Amino acid sequence: MRHSFTLKFAIALLAGLGAAVLIAPFAAAAVAAMGYRFPFPRIFDRVVMVTLLAAIVIAARPLRLIALLRSGFRGPAAGVVRAIRGFVVALIVMMLLFGASLALGARGGDTARIAALLPKYLASAIVIGIIEEAFFRAFLFGGMTSDFGRTGALILSSAIYAVAHLVRSPARFYLTGLNMSAGIRTLAQCGNQLAHPATAIPTLIGLFLLGVVLAEAYVLTGSVYFSIGLHSGFVLGSKLWPKLIAGRAILPGWLAGWGHQALISGAAAWIAALIILGVLGRLAGARSRAA
Repeated sequence: MRHSFTLKFAIALLAGLGAAVLIAPFAAAAVAAMGYRFPFPRIFDRVVMVTLLAAIVIAARPLRLIALLRSGFRGPAAGVVRAIRGFVVALIVMMLLFGASLALGARGGDTARIAALLPKYLASAIVIGIIEEAFFRAFLFGGMTSDFGRTGALILSSAIYAVAHLVRSPARFYLTGLNMSAGIRTLAQCGNQLAHPATAIPTLIGLFLLGVVLAEAYVLTGSVYFSIGLHSGFVLGSKLWPKLIAGRAILPGWLAGWGHQALISGAAAWIAALIILGVLGRLAGARSRAA
């Protein structure tokens, strides 16, 4: 069947979302009964992650999950060096953007606080880089390649990567008991950010370009390690950005960003992504694999 991977993934995604809609209210009621207080959308997000993972694992064989991950994580010994190289490249780019912010009048942040937060942010950035590259590049891009070819898969997986980062419920509400409508209500609100073009479009452009860079890095090196390094470095930079730069309100939109996510929604980040894409082969120290 044509587009078999994409169709099977779509079915797994719908199954995971459907299960989350049913399970999340019970999870929220259990959390409230234990005396904890978390907004329901946050609980829903965590349940979606678990149910989607469960759906993919259940469908692991038809989705070729193990084979795709094994291909993406090939050569771990050389991969560590590539990951470090990608991390350094990302940090250099982020330092240039921070430097431009300071040159335009923003003030530096509290260095003592930044130093205290750095280990936590670094660990979080590495975990996010590994998980998202395993999913979006090794699994999703790798699987879609068999359906749409390399170029089509690169564009589609990058678009999904961009949209996925904007699909969040903007509401913050709490449940004290069982409310079976909360899941479907939260799911319906998840696309609200996309309904505001002035902020959504700049963010989508930046995330899409970043997705293209990360996917192309995967193509060039044949594994996810360089992509993981790049991704982790950019995540660390974005987490540190609010702490490193004070007085961000004075910065122009092309640098500070026009959307919900700072930096990535600004034209400076888009240009940086395009420059990286143009010299990615040299930065990665690898040549593209044969099609």
